[in-house]
Amino acid sequence: MAGIKYEIVETIGVVSESNKGWKKELNLVSWNEREPKYDLRDWSPDHEKMGKGITLSKEELFELRELLSSL
Repeated sequence: MAGIKYEIVETIGVVSESNKGWKKELNLVSWNEREPKYDLRDWSPDHEKMGKGITLSKEELFELRELLSSL
């Protein structure tokens, strides 16, 4: 993405993979040299392209975990 700097600080895991090799991943990502946040989105195999996703703070991630565990 033009004008957006990112660094995948840590790969947490892969949720799924498409038949074209794109993976939906949960990563810890620093966007524009800011504090890293948890990020869930599709990534191309080389991590040069990305799909739309969501970015969560640690607190939001824990709250999401609580909501999912209640299902």
